[in-house]
Amino acid sequence: MIQLILIFLGVSVIGFFALAVGLILSQRPLAVLAGMPEDEFQAAATATSDIAPVAVSKARLRDGLEIDVRQLSANGIDPPLLILLHGSGWYGQQFDALLPALAKHADVIAPDLRGHGPQAKLRGDVAYIGQLEDDIADLIDLYARPEQKIVLAGHSSGGGLAIRFLAGAHGDRVTSAILLAPFLKYNAPTMRPNAGGWSRPLVRRFIGLSLLNAVGVTVLNHLTVLQFAFPEFVLNTVHKVALTRSYTYRMNLSYEPRSDYLSDIAALPRFDLIVGQDDKFFIADAFKPLMRAVTDKGQYHMIQTRGHLNLLYAPETLQIIKRHLATG
Repeated sequence: MIQLILIFLGVSVIGFFALAVGLILSQRPLAVLAGMPEDEFQAAATATSDIAPVAVSKARLRDGLEIDVRQLSANGIDPPLLILLHGSGWYGQQFDALLPALAKHADVIAPDLRGHGPQAKLRGDVAYIGQLEDDIADLIDLYARPEQKIVLAGHSSGGGLAIRFLAGAHGDRVTSAILLAPFLKYNAPTMRPNAGGWSRPLVRRFIGLSLLNAVGVTVLNHLTVLQFAFPEFVLNTVHKVALTRSYTYRMNLSYEPRSDYLSDIAALPRFDLIVGQDDKFFIADAFKPLMRAVTDKGQYHMIQTRGHLNLLYAPETLQIIKRHLATG
């Protein structure tokens, strides 16, 4: 009887790993990914066509990696530190248009997150799940003055990372948050299918890797599970060398709220959420009812005639951020 049980268990274990590996091998990244409709990107390109670049400096993280950071300091008395987290695939340049105006009200930093930007090492990858949160904690150590209030802001996946950070081990270091059309989760009511065509998730591969991670097998977490459909005209700009076109399993999980994303949202401090009415990635009017069901700490703002990307460059967005910074 014992031998039969052992045989059954052995077959079950082999079957489990065969299923997981089979799912992983059954789906591979595409060499060429068709771009999503260009209107969102064209609107953002138009809004930033005459923006002067902000100077970049280096920040050394705990593992010795140096990342590019845009930094501007305020001249006011006791300004907060505002940390800006860019969206998926992009880099800190996304905030060049906002930085000079915001620096009148806060010390501002906009990092190229690990795995992103023109100087990326291990593009689209991290060493372990949660490393981006440790990186943000390192940036706070490097740039925050003693007792300085800290505001964490993020756009799209950067907003999802902000939510993840605020619900995690380092979250109590941040005073408040600004969420700019944040990614909540692939199965959240705010999500359009494949983010309106922006992303191609390798679902079978993701499931296979999740099965392996559930039993502690992480050796394949460097495999790609998500690709981004940059329009062709973006790939032909000066940004081409800085774009990140895919994420590994461990980067993907590091850059978004946890599986129980509502619990992460419930842990948020005071926040302002800003979304464009014409967002093609997410469903703009779904944020407020979803998030209000688990927290009363948010203020919600819908910007008319703005989409997902050019939301950042709306005068209304700047005014909301300035009011948030002034509130303390």
